[in-house]
Amino acid sequence: MNELIQLSNRLEKGTPDATLTLPFELRQRSRLRAQLDDGRECALLLDRGKTLRGGDLLGSNCGLCIEIVAGAERLSVVRTPVAGTLARAAYHLGNRHVALEIRPGELRYLSDHVLDEMLEGLGLAVSYETLPFEPESGAYGHGH
Repeated sequence: MNELIQLSNRLEKGTPDATLTLPFELRQRSRLRAQLDDGRECALLLDRGKTLRGGDLLGSNCGLCIEIVAGAERLSVVRTPVAGTLARAAYHLGNRHVALEIRPGELRYLSDHVLDEMLEGLGLAVSYETLPFEPESGAYGHGH
């Protein structure tokens, strides 16, 4: 039986020995049992309060360096070159405490038909894409 790899500290730098792909929901957790992308079992035992981002590095109890990969998820995407329209959409999504990825001319959020309909009501076209999701971490850097 293979030993469970415990990932308990964040690293500033290092060369990854393996990767761990997780969707946004699981990257917010500080305690989690998962499988590395190569199939080995691991457990996250991290300090609470900080969301893992794609590219973050974690150290293990056996000296491994593990890179976090943001998993692809079904996202709703709205695009517009009109800054005011995009700001208005971001305002309404933020007012509902929606995790939101903001890019030039574009907003991304986890697909939700109610939110999609709201934005369509504001005159935006919603498309759907399967992409890694890296929402804003919040004004104080504590995540969602």
